[in-house]
Amino acid sequence: MAKKKSGGIAIPFLVTIFLGLLIIGGGAFWIYNYLGLNKSATLTEPTPRAAATVSVEDNHTILLILDEPEQKCSSTFVLMRSKPIEKRVIFIGIPTNTISIIDGQQEHIQNSYDRGGAQGAVNFVNQTFGITVDRYIRFDSASFRKVCDVLGGATYFVEPDIAGFKKEGGEEYLNSRQIETLITYPMFNGREVQRAYTASSLLAAMLNQTDGKRVADNFRTSFDSIINMVTTDITAVDYKNRQYAIRNMLEYGTSIANFIILDGESSNDDFIPSESFLESIRTAYFGD
Repeated sequence: MAKKKSGGIAIPFLVTIFLGLLIIGGGAFWIYNYLGLNKSATLTEPTPRAAATVSVEDNHTILLILDEPEQKCSSTFVLMRSKPIEKRVIFIGIPTNTISIIDGQQEHIQNSYDRGGAQGAVNFVNQTFGITVDRYIRFDSASFRKVCDVLGGATYFVEPDIAGFKKEGGEEYLNSRQIETLITYPMFNGREVQRAYTASSLLAAMLNQTDGKRVADNFRTSFDSIINMVTTDITAVDYKNRQYAIRNMLEYGTSIANFIILDGESSNDDFIPSESFLESIRTAYFGD
């Protein structure tokens, strides 16, 4: 009796295994798809960094104080309101003999400063103007001249017969030393009111006449140099938060600076600011 070939059993056996694998594999594949396991873990794009923008949050107010006892002159006070979102800066000259009622008592800004330092002057301005001064900068001769050199001086009208300038008066280019001399000049006919006007208008002229792009390009270097020469409560965080807005304003703004001298009444040696004028300033420049 002839033997049967073993291949007759092997082939059906292999076919059975193949069909089993196909059925099992197909079921597994269906389950795999059904459960979503075949979805590859795609790499999501990182959240892009928000582009730098300018907003009302970049607006700020700084009290500028020039203190040079060696000049035999009272301190100089100028309030600087910066509004980068509008690309403008407002300088408000505050006569040194300005008086106000502070904590129930009549007070001069100079006396507030003499007793309480820069913060004392800030408190005076806060209560007198009804605003919030964010920071202060106090300059001495060297630091003030440095700022003037960074901005590049200014062409400005000078009255006749002021020592160190054209005898006949008129417009002339002023370097840092001359700007300092004029701002601290104690013998104006209009006394401290005229000196406050001169300080605020000269700062505005200097800012408007500077090369904004050049200042913006060198802003970090200039800031680091000046900030180490002055007394201030401006911090590195303040710089980081507002540097883009300030640089943008300097580079793309045109004639960004304006100046205001307080309206008020002079009585003896005192200057009393007009409350209605202060209200108009608050509405126009501080009502963010």
